[in-house]
Amino acid sequence: MNTLLWTLQIVLALAFGISGTMKLTQHKERLADQMGWVDDFSPSTVKLIGVLELLGAIGLVLPAATGTLVWLTPLAALGLLALMVLAIPVHLRRHESSMVAVNVVVALLAAFIAWQRFGPHAF
Repeated sequence: MNTLLWTLQIVLALAFGISGTMKLTQHKERLADQMGWVDDFSPSTVKLIGVLELLGAIGLVLPAATGTLVWLTPLAALGLLALMVLAIPVHLRRHESSMVAVNVVVALLAAFIAWQRFGPHAF
């Protein structure tokens, strides 16, 4: 089970790390080609989402890998779960059903990581 959790944590950390970095380094107009939803938000909100994604990605791996402040790993998973839940209405409003499905799957994976890492057998 620990191997599965680490695999999921690394995969989600890579995905959110890349996504967050893109939101922080690219202009909103350029992001709109790949992520149409950014048109609904201010540039500062898009940057904030990028920061949250990047911090969540770091939090999924770094505390558990170093053995320091390991309780931050499930909290990071919960934070990413919250981001995914908040993204669902945005995509529903924009009639982007495929993105809703991605949000649901990622939210479930983050919830699974949080649940397993908060448990009595954690780490």
